[in-house]
Amino acid sequence: MNADAFEAGQRAREYFHSLTVLPGAWTVIRLDGRGFSRFTEQHFAKPFDERFADHMAVTAETLLRELGGRYAYTESDEISVLLDPDFDLFGRSVEKLVSLSAGLASAAFTQVAGHPAHFDSRLWLGTGIGDVADYFSWRQADAARCALNGWAYWTLRNAGRSSREAGKALEGTGTAEKNELLFRYGVNFTEVPAWQRRGIGLWWELTPHTGHDPVRGVDVVTERRRIRVERDLPMKDAYRELLFQLIG
Repeated sequence: MNADAFEAGQRAREYFHSLTVLPGAWTVIRLDGRGFSRFTEQHFAKPFDERFADHMAVTAETLLRELGGRYAYTESDEISVLLDPDFDLFGRSVEKLVSLSAGLASAAFTQVAGHPAHFDSRLWLGTGIGDVADYFSWRQADAARCALNGWAYWTLRNAGRSSREAGKALEGTGTAEKNELLFRYGVNFTEVPAWQRRGIGLWWELTPHTGHDPVRGVDVVTERRRIRVERDLPMKDAYRELLFQLIG
């Protein structure tokens, strides 16, 4: 058998698509934990566990570094990583971006948490920074909604209600009703830590670093690049303004 012909025949059976991200598009890779509702209930406190949030922040930082992102945002069990319009990672291949980002997140979270976990991934595309601000505003609004729902549900569960009873009690309730319910149990939702209600943002920043120049015998100040992990993000218009400053 001809080895080259055999090799070509097997490769012809490989199935993949050659779809690439459009040139000039702002790209967000959004990752979600697979089966994390049951996973977090088994290993972490409810409604929120600071250890879990720390693990998600470490995972987001890993993705920001490895993917060369501009900004990352995490809330609940999801992470969004923003890539510049001129990025050329993996030749802008959609298949590579989705599969490798999911693999990176799964490996990073598993390593820091000590429990096997899996993420899936998808892409979002925007044409300008206004679109990008809309996207992250949308995800932050989702964070606030999920946080309120989670606090209401788990407050009832921790008070002795079953899953079915807690779900039934919250069925059809709005924001005001959930806040009132929490207040009856001694929880003021506006005083819940900001990272629970608004998510966590990560971005690159320059910081001064003092070193010593042995040739001249003097101390010198240089700038070093590091990732900032912000657990007290602003919200609404102030959050959009921050995004414009970071990516504009």
